[in-house]
Amino acid sequence: MTLPFGSLKRLASLTVWLRSPKLLQRGSIIAALVVLGLSSYAPSGAAKKATQPDEFPPNPLELKLADPLLPAATSDRPLTAQEQQTLRTALDELNAQAAAQFRSGQLESAFEIWYRELRLRRALGLSEEVAALSRVGSIAWEENRTTDVRQISERLQAIQQQAQSSNNLELLRSLGQAYQQLRAKDLAVIVYEQTLAIVRQQQDLAAEASTLDTIGQLHVNWFSYNNAATTYQQLLTLVRNRGTLPGATPNKNLTETSLLQQLAYIYEQGKQPEPAIAVQQELINLYQAQDATQVPRLKLAIAANYQALGQLNQAIENYQATYLLAQSLQQFAHASEALKRLGELYQAQNQLDKALRIYGFLVDVEAQSYNVYGRMNAYDKLGQIHTARKEYAQAVAAFQQGLTLAQQLNHQQDYFTKQIELANQPQPESQTNP
Repeated sequence: MTLPFGSLKRLASLTVWLRSPKLLQRGSIIAALVVLGLSSYAPSGAAKKATQPDEFPPNPLELKLADPLLPAATSDRPLTAQEQQTLRTALDELNAQAAAQFRSGQLESAFEIWYRELRLRRALGLSEEVAALSRVGSIAWEENRTTDVRQISERLQAIQQQAQSSNNLELLRSLGQAYQQLRAKDLAVIVYEQTLAIVRQQQDLAAEASTLDTIGQLHVNWFSYNNAATTYQQLLTLVRNRGTLPGATPNKNLTETSLLQQLAYIYEQGKQPEPAIAVQQELINLYQAQDATQVPRLKLAIAANYQALGQLNQAIENYQATYLLAQSLQQFAHASEALKRLGELYQAQNQLDKALRIYGFLVDVEAQSYNVYGRMNAYDKLGQIHTARKEYAQAVAAFQQGLTLAQQLNHQQDYFTKQIELANQPQPESQTNP
């Protein structure tokens, strides 16, 4: 056997020591050789490895442990129906024990029991195992137990490979729901896309629509609006070609109108005004034949989107159209909102004559809806514009109207009193150069 260099050096030193007369006189050569024989020739790294704990301990769900709850000699045969029922009852009792430990604050004890239950659930089939993994995984996520979430997710992914190879739709859907419980959005989308591929091969339109709806809603819930829009555009095409189809939840029907509404919401949330306008206009075309009362809010949204795009003429046109239509339908809230935004837009462009006219209309609209607070604010806007134009008498009149309403509300009286005082103060005459 070849010794490491360090061991050879130690052996040479020991040989010199063994040859010393004093040691020879004591007859200690044999003892020294015993010491030498006990010396380890193993590299230091191996010794270190033997004493270090595993950096990544094994997943407790993958441990092969004998358990008294499992019937004997079942490794080479499936459980009988009676054995399954007996085991199921025992596992339900384990779950109850774990839940009791959890409620008493004994989390480690609870999860130790749950892990035992989950290992044994395998004997009852993948569907029951996935349901149990989903249940315990949800608790782990709520308790921010990241290691437990990871370990449960690893087991679900192993099951997913089996389900995909066998085209087991029911199991794939259960896996998708389990991933959602773990808030594993990307894994859930993957498994639902696998489901989508299978149902498309089977030409199952209802299943295709409900699966797309599930995927789209996942993207919406996780603020992935671009992916959500792509998914719902696919659904819209499907519904336009095939008619109303079922959604992801019971009693949910996917229609052209409902999908356009969803797309409008997605584009608004994703700050994409241009496609939002296109979808909102499509909705207006549908509503004008079905329910015109829905049009003012859409016109208002279109106007805001044009304003976001910097297309101010189109924004003004749609705000005006919103006001006129909402007023005719007595939708005073929409009429008021359109006028407020229009007035602010004219102010920003320094078109103060137009702004004064708009806020005058706003006073009337707020009066029609008995909105005292709205009227007070409209008079404040009028007073501010008159002050900016140095029309102090008109400013005082507007602020006085605002003060009267403020006194009714017992709100902002001091503010309006102050504005009246400022407008009534003598103004310095402008000096001219000689």
